Amino acid sequence: MATNKNALIRYRTIDKCLQNIGRKWSLDDLIEACSEALYEYEGKDSYVSKRTVQLDIQTMRSDKLGYNAPIEVYEKKYYRYAISNFSITDIPLTDVDLDILTESMEMLRQFKDVSLFSELNGVIQKLEDKIFRESKDQSPIIHLDKNDELMGLEYLDTIYQAILKKLVLKVQYQSFKARRPNELIFTAYILKEFNNRWFVVGKKEGSANIMTLALDRIASIDFEPKKKYQKMKFDPDTYYENTIGVTVLNDKSLVNVEMKVDRSNAPYVMTKPFHPSQEMIGEFPNGAILIRLKVHHNLELERLILGFGDAITVLKPSRLRRQIQRKLERAVGNYEE
Repeated sequence: MATNKNALIRYRTIDKCLQNIGRKWSLDDLIEACSEALYEYEGKDSYVSKRTVQLDIQTMRSDKLGYNAPIEVYEKKYYRYAISNFSITDIPLTDVDLDILTESMEMLRQFKDVSLFSELNGVIQKLEDKIFRESKDQSPIIHLDKNDELMGLEYLDTIYQAILKKLVLKVQYQSFKARRPNELIFTAYILKEFNNRWFVVGKKEGSANIMTLALDRIASIDFEPKKKYQKMKFDPDTYYENTIGVTVLNDKSLVNVEMKVDRSNAPYVMTKPFHPSQEMIGEFPNGAILIRLKVHHNLELERLILGFGDAITVLKPSRLRRQIQRKLERAVGNYEE
């Protein structure tokens, strides 16, 4: 059990004791009560030291956690609340607390179909009730892109459980190029989100290569208990180190890209780099900048560049430059018909 959780259990225990005004509570009594409470949660003897409980009382008295508990000593031996009916559980939430809780719940709701988060439903409902009772009507401060109609989200939990419990999946998958779904026996390693779209990364049976499946192209999915999970040390940070997006290519596709970014867009590109490898290697008299990055030449890179239109000019490599030029020429042609 985490140390901070142990501390919370002790705070709540001391709080309950001091609310019971029908009994005198010495330091030894509080130590015994905290030890018993921890035993109930952990199922084993947990000795709480005198120093620990003294520090707990000091913390509860302070503003460190917002309790400001009026704990006083009387008869030079016993502890009690100086204010009757006081409890740390009745501390009102501050406006900042309410804002943080509200936005956190909005984020958690986006993963409502994943069992890990669905287990928090009870806690979230209690928090919502607390917020409703203590706050005025408040519109969201943080707005996140989401698409509740996106296909494939119903498979998130099945895939999550397969990764967690090391289970093999049987997937009916239809790529955009295929006329009908194909069955894959698939070992999943991670779930990945990119550009508000979800993917599962892993290996299909009989292949040593990592592959990526888009959840919105899955027709059906189920566990395949008769198959053995293909264990491997998969490090997502290393795997995506040289990639923009989800399409990871081999080292032959790894290129040094140099691009000129016009003056008006330079601040955006500098404050939100295309990739961690990005560096500014030059400036032009008109305020434009020259940047360089080392990434795989994939479709996501091209789409990112094309999204800036005439604000970016690819200088190197020549193959990427020609590819972007051809696509821009075809785009212009679409408006000349």
